[in-house]
Amino acid sequence: MQDIAYLKKQVIADVDARRQALVEMSDTIHAKPELGFAEFQAVALLTRVLEDNGFQIELGVAGLETAFVATLAGQVGGPTIAFVTQYDALPGLGHACGHNIIAASAAGAGLAMKRVLPELPGAIQVIGTPAEETGGGKVLMVDAGVFATVDAAMMIHPSSRNAVGRRSLTAYPLRLEFFGRPAHAASKPDEGINALDALLLTFNGINALRQHLRDDVRIHGIITHGGDAANIVPAYTSAELLIRAADTPYATEVLEKVQACAQGAALATGARLEFAQSGPRYDARIPNPKLVELFRDNMLALGQEVEVAPPDQRLASSDIGNVSQVVPTISPGIAIGSEDLGTHTVAFREAAISPAGHHGLIIAAKAMAMTAVDLLAEPASVEEARRQFAEQVGST
Repeated sequence: MQDIAYLKKQVIADVDARRQALVEMSDTIHAKPELGFAEFQAVALLTRVLEDNGFQIELGVAGLETAFVATLAGQVGGPTIAFVTQYDALPGLGHACGHNIIAASAAGAGLAMKRVLPELPGAIQVIGTPAEETGGGKVLMVDAGVFATVDAAMMIHPSSRNAVGRRSLTAYPLRLEFFGRPAHAASKPDEGINALDALLLTFNGINALRQHLRDDVRIHGIITHGGDAANIVPAYTSAELLIRAADTPYATEVLEKVQACAQGAALATGARLEFAQSGPRYDARIPNPKLVELFRDNMLALGQEVEVAPPDQRLASSDIGNVSQVVPTISPGIAIGSEDLGTHTVAFREAAISPAGHHGLIIAAKAMAMTAVDLLAEPASVEEARRQFAEQVGST
């Protein structure tokens, strides 16, 4: 039987010893924000540090230039535990979602495990995933089988509070296009087919639909092209929408209802509709109860207050949900500021390099490494997580 308490002290000490280096890594990524599928500097930094510490690096996995898998093996046999990282930024806002902290904390947890892996069976992977904000890098990597050999996956997300058991919404990204016929809007409007009317009718139809949808549904979007000139009947219009719900089957139902709204608008105006999914579907996240329990206990052992996310929590979407559909997964929130701090804001961007942000980074690296120790040292924990996962996936 491994001395788990001793091993946890070792990974905590390693993270403490690397504190300055991890903070510098996080701040460097923050200072050079890169958009999805173009995170070349972040990937170079992360993989260089991991390779220098003995990890075997595979670049360009799943055909994605800025995706990687870094692997460090312990004793023969045992599970493979993955620390999942992401590092893309938001257009115009930079790291206003704190992905610099996600990247550095996963690397820090992986590096800390190097100290104890010789005493444990199994392997550690740091999996680098691009384009969480817009491109669904994890979706593409799941589909390519990158997570097929992983037994448990962890990824933290900066937040306004420490919280475990966080869920997320399924999200469908959609593009609507209407094709009409131009005409002079004053002298010959009767010869035109108004594509803008079709688009506005679609939005009105969606608004009428809302009363008859579950409370967890979110439908929101923007008009990306509304016409060319006020004196021309709009011949082409387009919109981008996101359709979200707490589970994928219901989100698919809502998708079909939204499509019906657009089809009705096309019929009413005579415009031609093109309706397409404009990117990968982000599936709802399923937090694994055993991993939640272990991570929470380790946060408490680190002296951190931590809450279990309530059933009525406000939810967003992330492609870590797709990972949770194929392997036991958690994505806890780690506090980096006050409870009124919201993501995708300038304030959150600044919090991601604040003293509170640095503290959250270090706590996250320690808690993930400690949870990995639990899983590698106690095979029964992995078996329980797998059993729960099979039940969860079977019920979705």
